[in-house]
Amino acid sequence: MNDTTGYPRDMTGYGATPPAANWPGGARIAVQIVLNYEEGGENNILHGDPASEAFLSEIVGAAAWPDQRHANMESIYEYGARAGFWRLYRMLSPLPVTVYGVASALARAPEQVKAMQEAGWEIASHGLKWVEHKDMPEDEERAMMTEAVRLHTEVVGSRPRGWYTGRSSENTIRLAAEEGGFKYIADAYADDVPYWTEFGERDQLIVPYTLDCNDMRFATPQGFNSGTQFYDYLKATFDVLYAEGGRMMSLGLHCRLVGRPGRAQALQQFIEYANSHDGVWFATREDIADHWAEQNPPRRWARPSQMDHGTFVTTFGGIFEHSSWIADRAFALSLGPTHDSATGVHSALCRMFRSASHDERLGVLTAHPDLAGKLAAAGKLTDESTSEQAGAGLDALTDQERSTFQALNTAYVAKHGFPFIIAVRDHTKASIMAAFHTRIDHDTDTEFATACRQVERIAEFRLMDYFA
Repeated sequence: MNDTTGYPRDMTGYGATPPAANWPGGARIAVQIVLNYEEGGENNILHGDPASEAFLSEIVGAAAWPDQRHANMESIYEYGARAGFWRLYRMLSPLPVTVYGVASALARAPEQVKAMQEAGWEIASHGLKWVEHKDMPEDEERAMMTEAVRLHTEVVGSRPRGWYTGRSSENTIRLAAEEGGFKYIADAYADDVPYWTEFGERDQLIVPYTLDCNDMRFATPQGFNSGTQFYDYLKATFDVLYAEGGRMMSLGLHCRLVGRPGRAQALQQFIEYANSHDGVWFATREDIADHWAEQNPPRRWARPSQMDHGTFVTTFGGIFEHSSWIADRAFALSLGPTHDSATGVHSALCRMFRSASHDERLGVLTAHPDLAGKLAAAGKLTDESTSEQAGAGLDALTDQERSTFQALNTAYVAKHGFPFIIAVRDHTKASIMAAFHTRIDHDTDTEFATACRQVERIAEFRLMDYFA
């Protein structure tokens, strides 16, 4: 990040055009099913926790019972392990599935773990315990992550390659990246395709998860109250992503929730619906991570939001002609990942130009050379201006055309006090000449505003060249 306190969130991502997914076999969509296995890892005084569980159960709005066991809550979670898991196992075992396994829950589920392995499912880590991490000290969360990996490896026989805490803290993704052993982290909901993040020297892949295509909404206010609603929502999501192409649909399941018979039918209907389409790739999250890393590997480059002050001003100081003070001021804004593009830097620079005084903006206008004027003839334009004027054919004028331009330049400056400025890349030689004849008759206030807009447009083109 730059020398100021930048804004760390990326509100742009891939923008209007995500990279090509190139899913295997030319598939239009990747469908990824997650089975959360949490039963036996939830809050319980038997597990050393201070109170009973109160989250994601049939008891909507349940409260934790301090220092007490909650028999009803325990039995709801037990249903997920005893009955719900097996119903879903029978339904899903032909498909690739990723299990988010709470390590302490997996340790209490030898039969279920064996079934997962026999089905060839990926078993990713869902943390050590199914508890809140938001108020957990960083060192404690890191230690729990380390123990989760150790216990998972002991129980499953191999370390997890994916991580999802779920009830996470602001430190979770960074800590998981720093752990260094995960192909992907899923504690984000920010996109329909994977994306890379940088943590020090590590490029960490994020395979975002879902809270909307998730049976947890059976256990929340304003959620699903019937299997029909669940199916309709999954179908609508699938239809949109399938039509768009190159997207990933995540589906989040819980043994104690969709494992209930009245809900499981809706899941079966959706699987049959998805399978009725050509070009559907059912995959584990590890499969998707491996594919994305091969097709769209991480790329490091000089990001504006990570430049120091001197580098930023040197890089972008010439975008507005001979006016590096604009880049100097823009650096002080809260630049973040969303500014790491032509549009992002253009926005920051234009804000400083627009908020400058009239005299300062006038100085920017007067810094621009005359079109096809004496500086051009003498070869003393900036490289950017030389290229721009050449692109419109202004470096190859007839004697008559050059004489006309010089006469118009003189008259325009005499009337308005600044050069005639136009983004020549939007024009031809003929349309530039026509605009010259039209604009010279405008009042100066109108021309000042027009010239400022043209300066911004020229800056946009220059940034497009840089980021290309």
